[in-house]
Amino acid sequence: MEKKKVVVGMSGGVDSSVAAYLLKEAGYDVTGVTMQIWQSEDEEDMSGSGGCCGLSAVDDARRVARDIGIPYYVMNFRDEFKDKVIDYFVNEYVQARTPNPCIACNRYVKWESLLERSMMLGADYIATGHYARIEKLENGRYALRMSKTSAKDQTYALYNLTQEQLSRTLMPVGDYEKDEIREIAKKFNIRVANKPDSQEICFVSDNDYASFVENEIGKKMSEGNFVTADGEILGQHKGILHYTIGQRKGLGIALGHPIFVTEIRPETNEVVIGKNEDVFGYSLEANNLNAMAVEKFFDGMRAVGKIRYSHKGEHCSIKVIGEDRIRIDFDEKVRAITPGQAVVLYDESGLVLGGGTIIKRCD
Repeated sequence: MEKKKVVVGMSGGVDSSVAAYLLKEAGYDVTGVTMQIWQSEDEEDMSGSGGCCGLSAVDDARRVARDIGIPYYVMNFRDEFKDKVIDYFVNEYVQARTPNPCIACNRYVKWESLLERSMMLGADYIATGHYARIEKLENGRYALRMSKTSAKDQTYALYNLTQEQLSRTLMPVGDYEKDEIREIAKKFNIRVANKPDSQEICFVSDNDYASFVENEIGKKMSEGNFVTADGEILGQHKGILHYTIGQRKGLGIALGHPIFVTEIRPETNEVVIGKNEDVFGYSLEANNLNAMAVEKFFDGMRAVGKIRYSHKGEHCSIKVIGEDRIRIDFDEKVRAITPGQAVVLYDESGLVLGGGTIIKRCD
């Protein structure tokens, strides 16, 4: 019986390295690929702290592939990355939304583009080192389930994958705890066993999003007013790029009590300031919907909704208010509903029902 061919996206980290090893041991015909998506060939190494697309990532992935005995290639996806991730990231910030570039990269680059090229090479599947599990359900649909390790679960950033993409994807590390993955790497002498995890957004190495966006658009964003919800001017902000909902640090004004960003108004260039309780809300609207475990969302549907990667989730009800628009009402208030971020919906068992992009808080 001919071996199934799988292309493994290798970032040079321990998770994707072990994924490649596990698949080879399971009998697949494995090829390793690193997606060169950002830096130029002669650019300084961007991954000193564990980034997924720096030059050392390529070196590490190539060495691991050689060690475990699989072919390895570097593929250039810079154009796709610029179009689907960088431009999206910049446009969202300019419109006072807080984007999640990893979600866009996963859907349109790490899956859509890599899958297309891999199929052209005769692959049956692509695989990654993400902490998530894929199941084919009784209704015939494919869906993600939260990984064995809740602390590392990455289903939130993968909710936007399509049925076709899921049907052709393998995620072998989703059944393991992170410590188990490192132990496998040590046991079989995979050289990146102790490599730190990537933390920052790979294309903003200094974490200064505002400067990155201003460099991309070729101008500085203008200063404007800090205001209360009813319009009282409290001081001046340095440009809306520098702020996000729920932010407390770095505001540069003192009112004698803790203050937080509660809203950003790009049409008037205002940043609204309030107290901590003003950051909490019950409801939001979302669009750009992707249904996963279910064919579509329906009125009265119950779920557990997460509004950011680190959010533990809150029980909620769904109401369909348009062809590509839902309202989500949480049972308890949630903190910092942020336009541009994703809301991801799960059932009680950890199965991803689907999700969408937060448009606004609506209570």
